[in-house]
Amino acid sequence: MKKDIHPQNYRPVVFQDSNDNTTFVSRSTAASEETITLDGVEYPLVKVHISSSSHPFFTGQEKLVDIEGRVDKFKARQQAGKLAREAKVAAGKPKAKKSQKEAQKLGEAKTVKTAQE
Repeated sequence: MKKDIHPQNYRPVVFQDSNDNTTFVSRSTAASEETITLDGVEYPLVKVHISSSSHPFFTGQEKLVDIEGRVDKFKARQQAGKLAREAKVAAGKPKAKKSQKEAQKLGEAKTVKTAQE
């Protein structure tokens, strides 16, 4: 067998499901800065979003995750953005400065008037 190919930090680690706060101890190399004490022993703590205790496949419970379709969600976000922009304009947000081209046109118009006079 090859030497030094296995990780050195293979140790017991507590995994905690964030959905139902179920914890279980397993051996892992997962890095963690948090710790937890179970049965008087301190273990590294790794928080997971979903595990076998909350996954619908293992629990037998079906969960309806996506009520609206993707297109409906997009349209709702688009409408909310449009309303927010209109609210900013209605609140009296200061107008943008004139562009250089507009300023040049105004400057040219003034010089033409003075030359005609």
